Amino acid sequence: MSMHPNAGKQVPKNLLTNIPQLISSYYIQKPNPKNSNERVSFGTSGHRGSSLNNSFNEIHIFAVTQAVCDYRKKAGITGILFMGIDTHALSYPAQLSALQVLAANGVDVRIAKNNGYTPTPVISHAILTHNANAAVQCDGIVITPSHNPPSDGGFKYNPPHGGPADTDVTDWIQARANMIIEDEMVDLHKFTPKEALNANNIKEYDYIGPYVEDLQNVIDMQSIAKSGIRIGADAMGGAGMAYYKAIKEHYGLNMDIFNDTLDSTFSFMHCDKDGQVRMDCSSPYAMAGLVALKENYDIAFGNDTDFDRHGIVTKSVGLINPNHYLSVAIDYLAQNRPQWKSELGIGKTLVSSSMIDRVANALERKVIEVPVGFKWFVDGLTKGEIFFGGEESAGASFLRKDGSVWSTDKDGIILALLSAEILAVTKRDPGEYYQELTQKFGTPAYARIDAPATSEQCAILKNLSVENIKEQSLAGEPIEAILTNAPGNGAAIGGLKVVAKNGWFALRPSGTEPIYKIYAESFIGEEHLKQIQQEAQSIVKRLF
Repeated sequence: MSMHPNAGKQVPKNLLTNIPQLISSYYIQKPNPKNSNERVSFGTSGHRGSSLNNSFNEIHIFAVTQAVCDYRKKAGITGILFMGIDTHALSYPAQLSALQVLAANGVDVRIAKNNGYTPTPVISHAILTHNANAAVQCDGIVITPSHNPPSDGGFKYNPPHGGPADTDVTDWIQARANMIIEDEMVDLHKFTPKEALNANNIKEYDYIGPYVEDLQNVIDMQSIAKSGIRIGADAMGGAGMAYYKAIKEHYGLNMDIFNDTLDSTFSFMHCDKDGQVRMDCSSPYAMAGLVALKENYDIAFGNDTDFDRHGIVTKSVGLINPNHYLSVAIDYLAQNRPQWKSELGIGKTLVSSSMIDRVANALERKVIEVPVGFKWFVDGLTKGEIFFGGEESAGASFLRKDGSVWSTDKDGIILALLSAEILAVTKRDPGEYYQELTQKFGTPAYARIDAPATSEQCAILKNLSVENIKEQSLAGEPIEAILTNAPGNGAAIGGLKVVAKNGWFALRPSGTEPIYKIYAESFIGEEHLKQIQQEAQSIVKRLF
């Protein structure tokens, strides 16, 4: 995609989302179940869409929530359902719709106190901590489209393992929800909004206290506080706004917090590369406001709207590349968690930097490479087989200090706080730390190209086979591997990866937006990277 004139600039007022229109459309518009774009569709992170194009409306939420209730009965899940929402404008109406169905189905639900907001990782943390000692299994729902534009809504289901539901679960829920819509909602059980909010099985819950108190068991909060380093925390108007305030007060941190009031237009944001308003904390364009403040703080960070991703800003480099930070976090944690077993491995997605492999090799740790999607790390974290699971899109989680599981969903809060711990303990910010890694292992050039794609084109890329690649070399080097399944677990990539000695590329459609992505990396240099990208683009043109 070419650079938009508004990239990195504060959102122009004429581009702000019309919130009244958005919410009105949520209730008024009715999806056409015969239109594939208006059906319930679970991507890598649940169902997402907008009420303005009939892909996220009251009917969808009624149906998908009823489908979750039906799935719970089928799976024998009878414990508490923990529910959280983010600050997108459609999230609160969607929560109210979901509560109407959950209340009528007799599900025991916990929502945040005082109409509050709850980050995705906090729901995962609540599920896991309750299931550790509960006689019956708990699960959860998070209503969020993550970092997507303000006009979008999203709905995610987390089963009792606390992480994103696998495709066997989401496929069932998706099919059941669409069947309910097609049958004109005859199987829907729901209360009125007033009945739901007054139902005995819908209760308010303190999510903030237990999570904030427990942070000391996963992050060295004492070292951060004792160091006195000046921290800038950009809540980015998201679900964790109240959490940073509570963390600052509880642990006595020298931390400034900003963008911590509700603004569902996200007018304080800067436009992303394509000119869209997108709360992507891994984008230097979207994060331009925080980057401009980097000299004011020893370390600064921001999070996307549901706080499952992290963006780390240092004095040394500004916004650190997510791949670079993953490498730093892995290297630091492996050497600063003495209670962890030495045989614990490292989980990475196959589109993450090969720098992780080089760091892991020096640490004598096994790398488990999986497809895109945090769900692939759930078993490894739960069973204590990996100490870290991370994605190139700035999402990761890791174990508690004692080696037990913390969360099985991405946790942008602990990754943000870890950057402060690294600085407090090593006296180097993550940017400086990464430079030392490059001196040991080389300097990779990495980039991702996004381009628009139709649903038909996305389907082509999702179902690629080895036979689709006729080339014998990649940017002057013999091709060593063509992968359609991840080497770490044998699961389908939903795309394809081509690997040579000093470079690779991967093609895959987005699971959340109508685009495809080309990931590429070179350990030779920028020119070699460009050559890899050009050859990858030529392959895509041939496929389309």
